[in-house]
Amino acid sequence: MTGGKERAGVLTEISLVLAAVFWGLNYATTKFAALYLPPLSIVAFRFVAGGLLVYGVLRILEPGSKLRREDLLPMAGLGCLGVAVGQTAFTFGLSLTTAANTGLIFATAPVWGLLLGLVLGIERPTLKGTLGVALSVSGVGIVFHEGLTAEGASLVGDLFVLVAAVGFGSYTVLSMRMLGRYSPLAVATYPMLFGGPVVLALSAPSFAGVRWEGVGAGAWAAVAFSAVFATAYAFSAWQAGVSRVGANRVLVYQYLITLTGIASGIVFFGEALGLNKIVGGVVILLGVYLARRSG
Repeated sequence: MTGGKERAGVLTEISLVLAAVFWGLNYATTKFAALYLPPLSIVAFRFVAGGLLVYGVLRILEPGSKLRREDLLPMAGLGCLGVAVGQTAFTFGLSLTTAANTGLIFATAPVWGLLLGLVLGIERPTLKGTLGVALSVSGVGIVFHEGLTAEGASLVGDLFVLVAAVGFGSYTVLSMRMLGRYSPLAVATYPMLFGGPVVLALSAPSFAGVRWEGVGAGAWAAVAFSAVFATAYAFSAWQAGVSRVGANRVLVYQYLITLTGIASGIVFFGEALGLNKIVGGVVILLGVYLARRSG
């Protein structure tokens, strides 16, 4: 029996590592796809296809899971916030700025979730948490400053990514109520099923201006990777991992996402790490660590 628990623990760790790597690599793949497709259509394809795949996983693993009528609007709201707002801002931002900037700024999502928790009275302010928030905001300021001058970076793109980080952090906090009524996998699935079609409808007008014959196999492969590995697999594995090992333990894997995202930008797009970005990244990650450890 002990051997079975150890085996399950190892599998959980491996699945979290893979999820973190897939999310980190998604920075580069999404940036590549955005060279050929409108950002909004990438979000639509990713979450419509990924949402259907995750729903299939939910039906297999939890066949008795059903969404109650009174929870339709809350789940739809989470889908609009997490997918229609958060992921759309993320993809637009990534198409304008560097993968490294995206990874560093998006790493602050837990900090914005903590701030919302404080506003809603879910969290209690602590010295570590306050210091962590201050450090993270300072680190973002350093990265933003680079966005004014560095090649490939963009202040507008950085701002979009910041909106995405705030949206994802808020989504995480607001989903806590649903986690008391549904499994983590169900809470990951239903917002995608609502949010994906909303983005698809919004992106439909842009389809007319796309030169579909110019969208090569590489771009479609990038979208497929994003939908299958960075959405269906990663969200399922991440939610299952959080429920088994806890949020604080998962913080280590969030750092892996950031590091993989930065590395993908260097390898695939030749991005350079200036001193400002290194300093800003260290300050951000230290701030996130302190903020999360305060909980």
